[in-house]
Amino acid sequence: MAFGWIDEQAEARRRAGLVRTLRPRPADSPLLDLASNDYLGLAHHPEVTEGAAGAARTWGGGSTGSRLVTGTTELHCELERELADFCGFEAALVFSSGYAANLAAVTALGPHGSLIVSDAGNHASLIDGCRLARGTTQVVGHADPEAAGKALGTRPGPAVVVSDTVFSVDGDAAPLGALAEVCREHGAGLVLDDAHGLGVLGAGGRGAPYAAGLAGAADVVVTATLSKSLGSQGGVVLGPARVIAHLVNAARTFIFDTGLAPAAVGAALAALRLLRREPSRAERARAVAAELHARLTAEGLEAVRPDAAVVSVRAPSPEEAVRWAADCRTAGLAVGCFRPPSVPDGISRLRLTARADLSGSEIERAVRVIREARP
Repeated sequence: MAFGWIDEQAEARRRAGLVRTLRPRPADSPLLDLASNDYLGLAHHPEVTEGAAGAARTWGGGSTGSRLVTGTTELHCELERELADFCGFEAALVFSSGYAANLAAVTALGPHGSLIVSDAGNHASLIDGCRLARGTTQVVGHADPEAAGKALGTRPGPAVVVSDTVFSVDGDAAPLGALAEVCREHGAGLVLDDAHGLGVLGAGGRGAPYAAGLAGAADVVVTATLSKSLGSQGGVVLGPARVIAHLVNAARTFIFDTGLAPAAVGAALAALRLLRREPSRAERARAVAAELHARLTAEGLEAVRPDAAVVSVRAPSPEEAVRWAADCRTAGLAVGCFRPPSVPDGISRLRLTARADLSGSEIERAVRVIREARP
């Protein structure tokens, strides 16, 4: 029977407690949200939503084509200029998603004959970029610059090291300075996914590469998403102008994908300008994460110390993680639930988002619900 193997895989997932289902949320959800990636609380900010609405009224509901045909508006270029300036890079290129931005950066900068060194804890989009690239990929230990250096020393020629700046599972930060040093010793480039750093780390939220002194470096390329701290949708690659020009000509997810919708561009631009005016939002997000961690560990829970705005709480098993998250939801709290294969170490977790707009009473309520619902 056609697709009969699907039933076998579905049954295997059910037995392992790994079935995933969609859960549509209403516009006026009563849940306290610690599950989304809205780190700065900007997704519903009036300026951001008006930025989206105004762009849609001016430019239409869609971009109407690929970026190289009709999908580039003046608004896209405005956002690219302001993102590059804010993050400290020569140039920027906006994509339809952060996933597309990562595929573009890795495939275009890892051509045939090159070596790609990838951290074992990297996001799935970076992993898929490595799989699609024509270069040879070596996976090295998590957050291990020495291992990256050894891999770079195995073969001459073009090479690039690929890493998240803040890893999405536990919220731990990569050793960016040491990675850059290793890359420079071997003449390799460094591609960093700053999805969870932009808006949270660095002066005023300018990102982890900015905080590490790598912004604007000739050998560093950064990707990021517009869907987290900026409360919109889309992705961006930032780097030297010649690298961005190369992507325009070589990145398939740029050349063949429809351009980002104007509404998303307008929302991201409004959020970026708001962050410039209110840089304390970044510091507040980090402070909320630290407070959540301190309160959770004081309750005897095993939580990983956050380096940015992600707080990870270990669960005994996939089944108990699912039940824990469901019980939290029943009590009015939405939390993320990470299970294999989303977690590379096989350990299931609750994943909490520290938002800059959370009040003290909301933090207290969240900790109480998690404590009372624990397996």
